[in-house]
Amino acid sequence: MGEYYENEQRNQKERSFFDMAIRVGVGKSDFDDLRSAGNYYVDKTEFIYELVEKTDNKVTLFTRPRRFGKTLMMSMLENFFSVRLDSKEAFEGLNITRHVTFCEKWMNKYPVLFISFKDIEGLTFESAYKMLQTRIADVCKKIADLTEEKGINRYDVELFDRLQSKAADEDEVNNSLKTIMRIMHAVYGKKVILLIDEYDVPLAKANEGGGIKNVYYEKMLGVIRGIMGTALKDNEYLQFAVITGCLRIAKESIFTGTNNFASYSVLDKRFSGYFGFTEAEMRELLKDAELQDKADLIREWYDGYVFGNSCVYCPWDVINYISNLMNDEEQEPDNYWKNTSHNGILLTFVERTDFHVEGKFEILMNGGTITQNIVDDLTYDTLHSSENNLWSVLLMTGYLTKADPKAGKKEVELKIPNREIATIFEDTVAIYFTDTLDKGMQKAMVQALWDGDEEAAARSISELLWKTISYHDYHEDYYHAFLAGAFVGLGYEVDSNKESGLGRADLILKDRSNRRAVIIETKRSVRESDMEKDCMEAKDQIVRQKYAQGLNGYEQILRYGVAFFQKKALVRRLTDTVNLR
Repeated sequence: MGEYYENEQRNQKERSFFDMAIRVGVGKSDFDDLRSAGNYYVDKTEFIYELVEKTDNKVTLFTRPRRFGKTLMMSMLENFFSVRLDSKEAFEGLNITRHVTFCEKWMNKYPVLFISFKDIEGLTFESAYKMLQTRIADVCKKIADLTEEKGINRYDVELFDRLQSKAADEDEVNNSLKTIMRIMHAVYGKKVILLIDEYDVPLAKANEGGGIKNVYYEKMLGVIRGIMGTALKDNEYLQFAVITGCLRIAKESIFTGTNNFASYSVLDKRFSGYFGFTEAEMRELLKDAELQDKADLIREWYDGYVFGNSCVYCPWDVINYISNLMNDEEQEPDNYWKNTSHNGILLTFVERTDFHVEGKFEILMNGGTITQNIVDDLTYDTLHSSENNLWSVLLMTGYLTKADPKAGKKEVELKIPNREIATIFEDTVAIYFTDTLDKGMQKAMVQALWDGDEEAAARSISELLWKTISYHDYHEDYYHAFLAGAFVGLGYEVDSNKESGLGRADLILKDRSNRRAVIIETKRSVRESDMEKDCMEAKDQIVRQKYAQGLNGYEQILRYGVAFFQKKALVRRLTDTVNLR
């Protein structure tokens, strides 16, 4: 009966918390769906007014990392401008409605063509091209009723039908967006607003094919260049275009000849606060969600990105975590970002022996900063051609961020933005170096320990430390885990912090087949001059705590005190006879 009341009290607590909380829509990128469902919306609608009234751009490109609200922003633009929609209710109460004259002029007054290249990928060019044809066909199906209107050129109708049925040839696909815009213009008598989301995904996926001459990439570049060129360059049916992506591809590669072209990356101040949640927006969100007590935790894990001169949180992570907190107030932060993007770009760095970036990664993973020259214009086929290119990609894709919001755009001080991204570095970079350690060097270290050779063991351990990425500021736990990992990697049985004698030995290495064992106590030295003293303290602790007890039956028991200072190790062995009593 007591268990029933305890469960009921817990259920009532969870229900009351949920009833008080806001409604969040995880994974929702459709503006109308999010608004009609009553989901919480961080108001970014002022972006529309600034884009149209404060600029005179014919084509505007926004580049941001994945999961920073680009698709939702594009959906918001479609809902605001599209003449085929009635969005008054969806925008009711939002900031944009304060601009009454502007809304009367623009809201639901223009034909809008919205297409996303987000999922255009495949193992081959042929499979990716088919996905592109399908995406264009889907766009055609949404507006198929337009071809029934009078005044449309019959050849355009026939071409539209071929695009819809995926029977168009490559030249017709290259001209597809302009063809659709010409039809929309004929029906509505107004120029068309073009929205292209994640324009560079097909190129990013094609580039993963690699090789000296990546035919897949070259073919896909030709198609994307053709589609963008005909839609953006000297297109008399274009009112203006907004494009989003992850990287800004060099203009001469895709946007050649495009007039009045403006690009805003993570380095630009303008529009910097519209992608991601600002500190003020987070305070309001947490207040509305009644989660103010989680502010510091959320800031540690999901804040820290600097776009232009704005500091922002990753909205995808924040919404996911708040959603989980709705169900469990004790939910710990999780890494939601790592599953949204591959970590291959990190491995590209560490696998390049000609770049020698281990030291820079170590600085970053210990909370420091590095200064690099940043390349803003890139092409996917030359990403790996220089170290500066790769650091630039890590910045543009959100693995790193500016350390100073006031910094310029060329020579930039970089850091890891938050705890979430730090865990990706630890899981990807540190593990790579550990997994690729020279097995021969590890065997030499263990053999030196079995032989009682202090100097050889110290040399081997120090050499292995130089080959690894050290993080957490060389804490004692790091050294402990480093040695344990090396032993386990060679197939030995290892007891770590297991109760032994009167305490817990740091490490006990067991070789049952040869009835021998090694006991190791580690110390982290504050200064290099302290290493000898710390080794003696570690040796005294092994004797004082009787760590050898419990190893009955082992014929050889070696005991070592090991002191560490940064990437240097000192090893000292106890030479007296082991007393197992």
